[in-house]
Amino acid sequence: MQTVPEEALILVGVLPEPRDLEIARLLGWYRIPLKSAPKVIDVDFLAFYQTGAFGEEHRWKIEYFCPVRGHELVTRADLFRDEPDHRRAHEEYYKLSLGPLEMVRNSIKADSWKRITFLYTLGELFNKAATIGELVVHSENRQILWRSLREHLPTEQRTENIGDDPILDDPAMLEALMLWMELPEKKNNLYRN
Repeated sequence: MQTVPEEALILVGVLPEPRDLEIARLLGWYRIPLKSAPKVIDVDFLAFYQTGAFGEEHRWKIEYFCPVRGHELVTRADLFRDEPDHRRAHEEYYKLSLGPLEMVRNSIKADSWKRITFLYTLGELFNKAATIGELVVHSENRQILWRSLREHLPTEQRTENIGDDPILDDPAMLEALMLWMELPEKKNNLYRN
């Protein structure tokens, strides 16, 4: 059980079914539908959020993470050759190539965050987190996250910095920071400025 470098960019991705964890573990890849993919998929690590399908003991938590070795754009039919007639067989997916899966030192529980899509975080937060809410990058670390996301953007999507706050100058970065997770209701007090 290793920790990740503090400055590492981590994408938390959803595992809808236990089969998806086995694919990552045995075959070394993870898929993200192109139509719902976050803007930056070239990340250092991928952490796996397990849904309710994982049963009482393993649901709604992060128990595994791994390094990301690269990615390519493929169709679902390329990924699942035994399902050529699947209704999404011709849709495009990012196939992330993965390094070996590692167990998280102490699983990161969802608490009241049961429904998430994608979430970026930093190694520093990931190494300390006990709940999903503790992965959220707050103001003191947003510049670090922004720089990391920017460095991982494809060159053609990068923009020049304008003014003192480059986050506000780059709409793609604003979207990357704010729009790819469902925030809990305010009554849960997990979202703080």
